Amino acid sequence: MGFIAYLILAALGILVAKYRRRLYISLICLPRDLKFVYRGVSLMLQLRWAHFLNLTAGKLLERSVDRTPDKICFYCEDETMTFRQVDDLSNKIANFFLAKGYKKGDVLALLMDNRVEYPAIWLGLSKIGVITALINYNLRLRPLLHCVQVAKAKGIIYGKDFASAIQEIVDLGELADIDFYSFDSGATPAIPRAQTLAIEFKNVSAVRPKPKETVGFSDKLLYVYTSGTTGLPKAAVIKNLRFMMAAMGGHHIQGIQRDDILMTPLPVYHMAGGVLGVGQAIIYSTSVVITKKFSASRFWKDCIKYNVSVTQYLGELCRFLLAQPKTLEEKQHQLRLMVGNGMRAEIWHEFIDRFNIPKLAEFYGATEGNCQMTNFDGHPGAIGFFPAFTRFILPIALVRVDEVTGEVLRDPKTGLAIECAPGELGELVAQIQRGHPVREFPGYTDQESSKKKILKDVFKKGDSAFRAGDVMVKDELGYYYFRDRVGDTFRWKGENVSTMEVEAVLASYCDRKDVAVYGVQIPGTDGRAGMAAVADPEGEVDLAVLAKGLKSSLPPYARPVFIRIIEKMELTGTFKLQKMDLQKDGINIDVIKDMVFILQADNYIPLDKELHSRVMSGQIRL
Repeated sequence: MGFIAYLILAALGILVAKYRRRLYISLICLPRDLKFVYRGVSLMLQLRWAHFLNLTAGKLLERSVDRTPDKICFYCEDETMTFRQVDDLSNKIANFFLAKGYKKGDVLALLMDNRVEYPAIWLGLSKIGVITALINYNLRLRPLLHCVQVAKAKGIIYGKDFASAIQEIVDLGELADIDFYSFDSGATPAIPRAQTLAIEFKNVSAVRPKPKETVGFSDKLLYVYTSGTTGLPKAAVIKNLRFMMAAMGGHHIQGIQRDDILMTPLPVYHMAGGVLGVGQAIIYSTSVVITKKFSASRFWKDCIKYNVSVTQYLGELCRFLLAQPKTLEEKQHQLRLMVGNGMRAEIWHEFIDRFNIPKLAEFYGATEGNCQMTNFDGHPGAIGFFPAFTRFILPIALVRVDEVTGEVLRDPKTGLAIECAPGELGELVAQIQRGHPVREFPGYTDQESSKKKILKDVFKKGDSAFRAGDVMVKDELGYYYFRDRVGDTFRWKGENVSTMEVEAVLASYCDRKDVAVYGVQIPGTDGRAGMAAVADPEGEVDLAVLAKGLKSSLPPYARPVFIRIIEKMELTGTFKLQKMDLQKDGINIDVIKDMVFILQADNYIPLDKELHSRVMSGQIRL
């Protein structure tokens, strides 16, 4: 017996010696991982409960109304709506469009700025199974028209500030069969046949609607636009289950509570503000402050004004806050938690120390993707983590990618994707499982675009995985760190910019000359600033006309900050524009012999050494 015990101890000693590093990591990560398991199980149980009851966003709103009818649901500047008022408006929306003949599966586009009525509109439509396409209010002309068309919208609801934008796309002559609805009374309708909802609603019932078809947990709720990896904006399908996954994740994983007052300074046409943020009110009766636009000078004043306890953020917004002069208000708030993404490691501690922030919860999740993660324990710079043992439940990985072609590299023996070791750069992929609340990939309205995001034979033969298009690195503790975008997009001002979309618009103002758009890194900024190389050896491009055209056709974040005039465009072996060398040059005018221009006050002016120095030192705000 003693000899056997000795052998067992010896074997254990060998195992401990061999795997001591792995055991050490498991021990130091144990408290974090146990917390993750508890929160994750709580989330999945609530999702299963919602699935069992066949709940939807509309039904969850009604439950919140029944709990707290007179509690403030949404604040926006000096306007408020109680839960009862939100429900009444949503019911009027539902009953009006039901009477108009709209039915389950139809699509209405919504073009409106941040305001208290915004969520009520799409909630009302959801009650009768109508899908709302949430349009980016910065878009104009062709990009705006494209978003309406790709969603196959039967009608458009728009706010009074967007009447001229609607008129512009009507003038393009491609919307003859579309219905138009101006939400506000007193606004001039964009076109004569537009109906004014504020007037129509006077005779519409606020009784909860009785849709002709059942609307359920797995039905489509919203279309949220993303630039994806190539081309014009794509309409990502958000089902009720995906809405709940995102909003419930904010509650269970990130720690937002029912009695919080949450402020979102983000656009509510995006997932972060419009689903994760607004969803706290819909599901948990949490009061939500919707700001018209982000204002660095008013941010802390608003936190105090509304007694905010949780706010959302983007890394770019945090940099703007740090650039503001110090004020008394910045430490007089009652914030206990900030939830968002993009906080750089180098400003993490400076931010929480200066503004007295008890806790930051960084998260990651592509609009259309099936992989979400959270860094709820404040690990600087990490977008989230996954414990090693969750691999069997949520198969995700970083895989090696060819830097030039963007193709996923494969093991010559197995044919499967090659996973990255800790510390190695790779693209994030997540296994797809249809019908699963987390692992499903509903895709886009365009099936061809959906197929481009799916990778076959990743973890095992015959499987499929979603390509996130994000390059990351993972450390041995399981934390993930964002590094860059893959392919033809870059991130700027908190938005994904499609180089192909910008190139198409740019070429139309450059007499169809060869153009290449790419992102360049600038010190002190998040993401990459847009830069365009234009092949114009004869100097024929009128930069004043170009600047004016880009302003009318592209949202501010998509307009190239820099223009480089080159002799000719180099092509790859497959006749694609060669951008890698251009991107490496950036705006280094000591290397670049071509003329470079910078966008200042809506005009492109030469980037001389003095301006270049001010840009690199952060004196010029891009």
